[in-house]
Amino acid sequence: MQDWSLRVTRLIDHAEREHAGGEVVTAWADGRKTRSTWGKVALDARKMAQALERLGIKRGDRVATLGMNHEHHLISWYGTTGMGAILHTINPRLFDDQLEYIANHAEDRVLLYDRAFTPIVERMKPKWTTIEHFICFDPDPGQPGFREWIDAEDGNYTWADGDERDPIGLCYTSGTTGNPKGVLYEHRSTMLHTLAEIGPDIMGLAQQAVVLPIVPMFHANAWGVPWAAPATGAKLVLSADYRPETMCALFREEKVTHSAGVPTVWLTMIDHIERTGEELGDLKKVTIGGSAAPRAMIRWLRDRGVDVTHAWGMTETSPIGTCGARPTNWSDLNDEEQVDHIAMQGRAPFGVELRIVDDEGVVQPRDGKSSGRLQCRGPWVIKRYFKADQDATDDEQWFDTGDVACIHPDGTMQITDRSKDVIKSGGEWISSIELENAAVCHPGVAEAAAIGIPHPLWDERPLLCVVRANGSDVTSEEIIGHLRGHVASWWLPNAIEFVDELPHTATGKLSKLRLREQFKGYRFANAEEMVGRD
Repeated sequence: MQDWSLRVTRLIDHAEREHAGGEVVTAWADGRKTRSTWGKVALDARKMAQALERLGIKRGDRVATLGMNHEHHLISWYGTTGMGAILHTINPRLFDDQLEYIANHAEDRVLLYDRAFTPIVERMKPKWTTIEHFICFDPDPGQPGFREWIDAEDGNYTWADGDERDPIGLCYTSGTTGNPKGVLYEHRSTMLHTLAEIGPDIMGLAQQAVVLPIVPMFHANAWGVPWAAPATGAKLVLSADYRPETMCALFREEKVTHSAGVPTVWLTMIDHIERTGEELGDLKKVTIGGSAAPRAMIRWLRDRGVDVTHAWGMTETSPIGTCGARPTNWSDLNDEEQVDHIAMQGRAPFGVELRIVDDEGVVQPRDGKSSGRLQCRGPWVIKRYFKADQDATDDEQWFDTGDVACIHPDGTMQITDRSKDVIKSGGEWISSIELENAAVCHPGVAEAAAIGIPHPLWDERPLLCVVRANGSDVTSEEIIGHLRGHVASWWLPNAIEFVDELPHTATGKLSKLRLREQFKGYRFANAEEMVGRD
């Protein structure tokens, strides 16, 4: 058989050759909307590759971006990787010391950035010691920027060739202890991940699809959508503005059929639609990941004819690790059973292997009851962090995800907690995720987070922090009464604190670390006498 290297430039070549007229739409931060095509994106990417070489950028050099989702950012992905450099997507929501660390650790030479992030760039310039060139994606009217830079070239360029295991992308983790860690993606790992993602059991993309990722391109590669869309020729809609009114308008105007985002995105969307009566248009399929999707959210979308797929993954898994493939007996399940299935994190696609182990490393059975540390391995799972001295896996290539999970007999994986977030009460474990999911099923609760608070008798007991839904005056007693029908009595929180908002990480996940800091020193009333709720 012919030898055909798995390099990501083949994706954009395919889109240009077979789907040249397929649309790429951008809703910019300033309210403009522009339209391009896969053929034009491919040409512009070749122009950018030429422009990078003219700056003296060489294979293996790092080119950083500080941008939201738009056409120019997409071009930079293919232009950078196409000339053999490495694309480093920087998360603008990180703290300054993290921004300083990752750009210097990556040794970025070029930074492409959105005008909206100019204050960050100006503030960080003296601290970024390796960046030589700063180019604005969308400068003020009349000022030169990205478009003028690449349009000085003719696009007569042949992609850099090489091994399919050459690196193409660099993304640093957030929310870890210590300094962020870099995950270096390869052509081969990205191509295999893309081929899996477009399948019906994951995102189900096709040429007829119109996909709008509500996931930033700096967040685990926008879950791979910018690679997957050209593989199928799907219409891609990008937006630098995530406000729900903008998203709803794009859904309707562009006839979006597929979307993806973290639960907080859908919570704000649902609240907006409930208040305004707007509609979701032609939306047919939604992928939810990043953190557990509440059952109430799943039901709300299903009631409007939207197929919900729950996914799990992380920066280290490119990021798809599991997705909610429907079992063979799906049509035989009643509505409640189907929601039960969707609420779990799904099954591993071909290319990912999963297992759970106890604290001694003993592999646990797939019985849906035994829980343990979730480990994975596969050709798009990390082996070693960027510039690290040793592998992040064991001798058999198993990577410990930091999640606690169980695996059901049919292979469906269910996250029960992060290993550092489980609440240990009287020697038994309470799943903060399950407690939170039960709480947000109450109509008066918009968002909830549970953390463990030290207790003199029980080691830890749950504190539930709640954001009330708009217009709600739900009480602690009402929430406790609701929870009694959903969780074991000894799981019930010892206290509920109402807050205006919950802290989130730079990728939209609940930040239990910041929440624990916020409630450091918190003590339950009459803790010495309390022995748990009955």
